[in-house]
Amino acid sequence: MTNLYIQKCRSILDTVDAQTAQIQQTARWFADTILAGRMVHVFGSGHSRIMVEEMWPRYGSFPGFNPIVELSLTFHNLVVGANGQRQAMFLENVPGLADRILRNYDLSEKDSALVISSSGCNVVPIEMAELFQQRGVKVVALITKEHSDASTSKRADGKKLSDFADLILDTGAPIGDAMLTVPGLDTPVAPGSTVGGAVLINCIKAEVAKLLTEAGRPPTVLSAGVLVGADRAVALFESAYDEHAHRLAKLYANVGVPSYISHPDL
Repeated sequence: MTNLYIQKCRSILDTVDAQTAQIQQTARWFADTILAGRMVHVFGSGHSRIMVEEMWPRYGSFPGFNPIVELSLTFHNLVVGANGQRQAMFLENVPGLADRILRNYDLSEKDSALVISSSGCNVVPIEMAELFQQRGVKVVALITKEHSDASTSKRADGKKLSDFADLILDTGAPIGDAMLTVPGLDTPVAPGSTVGGAVLINCIKAEVAKLLTEAGRPPTVLSAGVLVGADRAVALFESAYDEHAHRLAKLYANVGVPSYISHPDL
């Protein structure tokens, strides 16, 4: 089974490789946002949280990304009981929750967004993308295309995440996500969307780092002491976190402030 799963993952890598142009366009939008002093908003509910954290913060990552992770939608490792999976699955299909989340931020047309949902059919990610677009924010959707195409939206009008995306990236996983059939077991196991999603995230990250460096604004990358020395590693972490705080502060500065105060020239 191990060899078969690895073969399936090689196929996923081929699917990602075929999206080089889309990855580079995504990186251009994200780099433009970061160069403008703004942030790329990254959102995922359920297990899509994994991709948000893969983008930032972790080793090999850099500031410029705003990881929006709602615990009510993602903190389900208790499985049952308080904060269990049933509640999280219910909440990610509650209309209006996305608006409550984004109410916390002062968005700009200079921002961009990455919204992740394997099925692209849950209400909250769909509404997040819709609201971003309404505010002039370019949206990249990271979905599993075969799975999304075969699935039914939980939204009343039937629209999916892909309907509110300026660009779509595909994890390359199959319908249902699970990739292996075990003899004697009638339900497949071993999902693949996390593999494809993580590869896409890091391809984007590398392309953005290249564009920022070429623009004379090389990113401050979280780096291991074993690579750069203990002192420099600490300095990089502190500098990167400070930059994140300064960028994030701009997203809060004018929240709830009347336009005649935040924009006195109007």
